[in-house]
Amino acid sequence: MRKVEIFDSTLRDGEQAPGFSMNLSEKLSMARILAQLGADVIEAGFAACSQGDFACVKAVADEIKGVSVASLCRCTEKDSEIAWNAIKNAEKPLLNIFIATSDLHMKEKLDMTREQILERVAATVSYAKTLCPNIEFSAEDATRSDRNFLAQVLKTAVANGASVVNMADTVGYAQPWEIEELVAFMKKELADSNPHKLSVHCHNDLGLATANTLAAIKAGADRVDVTVNGIGERAGNAALEEVVMALKTRPDLYGAETSVNAKMLFPASRKLTMLTGCKVQPNKAVVGKNAFAHEAGIHQHGVMKNPDTYEIFHPEDVGSSIGRIILGKHSGRHALLDRIAELGFAELTEEQVKTVFEKFKILAETKKTVGDRDIEAIVRSEVLGIPEIYKLDKYVINSGNILSNTCNIRIVKRGDVFLDGFAAGEGPIDAAYNAINDALKKDARLLDYVIESVTGGTDAQGAVSVKIAVGEKTVKGYGVSVNIFEASIFAYLNALNALEE
Repeated sequence: MRKVEIFDSTLRDGEQAPGFSMNLSEKLSMARILAQLGADVIEAGFAACSQGDFACVKAVADEIKGVSVASLCRCTEKDSEIAWNAIKNAEKPLLNIFIATSDLHMKEKLDMTREQILERVAATVSYAKTLCPNIEFSAEDATRSDRNFLAQVLKTAVANGASVVNMADTVGYAQPWEIEELVAFMKKELADSNPHKLSVHCHNDLGLATANTLAAIKAGADRVDVTVNGIGERAGNAALEEVVMALKTRPDLYGAETSVNAKMLFPASRKLTMLTGCKVQPNKAVVGKNAFAHEAGIHQHGVMKNPDTYEIFHPEDVGSSIGRIILGKHSGRHALLDRIAELGFAELTEEQVKTVFEKFKILAETKKTVGDRDIEAIVRSEVLGIPEIYKLDKYVINSGNILSNTCNIRIVKRGDVFLDGFAAGEGPIDAAYNAINDALKKDARLLDYVIESVTGGTDAQGAVSVKIAVGEKTVKGYGVSVNIFEASIFAYLNALNALEE
């Protein structure tokens, strides 16, 4: 079985997609589970993009060991320098340099000729090699490029020090047989070049990212770019969990394996949804909540007799166990910790564990059974790394169709300063947020408000996500409670606390 390397871009291509942005502490939390999962490379971000991205890339590179940490950079010396300064403390630093190679991109976006592209690649890669021992060169829009020119570009990158060359199906244009032919063609073209690895980066615009990635592996690709849950620009990238399980399930077809611990796939998926608040669709392959659900009678009968009848792999194979212990008010700390670890948060601090257990017990007194989604909501509110500078003490909301919507609220600042606020609003939530602004003397503006039921039933927890702006700064907040007004207040305070970081 030959080894295929996994290049995980969840923190870069995945995180830059709308709705999936993560702050520094969230990125670090996700990077830890990616390293534990067994990714060969973690692309931590685009260091030259912003100061915030630089700080995130540097934090991941400084902390995460046993795995290569990469930063994306444009094909310029300046980007290479910035990225190198962010990743130079990594155990295995990698610069991922990219430039477009299709005639469309060169003309319309870059205003460069083929000759200029070749010169830029040679100059930048050779310079970057003086900084970093490991260079990957990525050809953007490779699948819409002239094959012979693409081969010239990749040969130039290898000749100047790139140890990995990547072909990106940037807009998800290619079909599986085209990718297979392209990889086979390029393997032959580069056969006499310096030692190197060939990689692919596939997007899902036509729903073919996983299929194209597997076709590339079948043709001999040495490394593939993936993201947890398939997140990424537009329709996303090839899904890590789908690629890994396809190789594990069909060794007869691919003859390839990865270093990924498949039992960490489900925990990694759940952690990402908890950190971003963006859930996978129920029928998502491998990690969706219906991935192992059987409703049809004939299916149920078959699975009860032998799971192999309708399951080509089992929930426990990807870290999602069957017949879990039901958690309730009589459950102990160890049972809760086991479940938290299964959901991807094994690295909670002792203080966080204590707080989560206390909140779990309080919730368990209200609900008969505490489900995974309840636990996820509690844990997520505790692991965002946001200090509780402002904390709710008490509130009263008056609302109805024959009276004004008003809110009296008291906020505790840093544990010992009590701030009172009162305001009216167009509705009870608006009144509560106006009252918080009054108490804290803030001019915060609500940009987005999303409410959902964490679980079903009349005793369900409500989860609220908000986006607020104060001046030019925009932040997210998250709150959860069986009382939706309280959840809304928690979310708003969580966002205001994030502003104080």
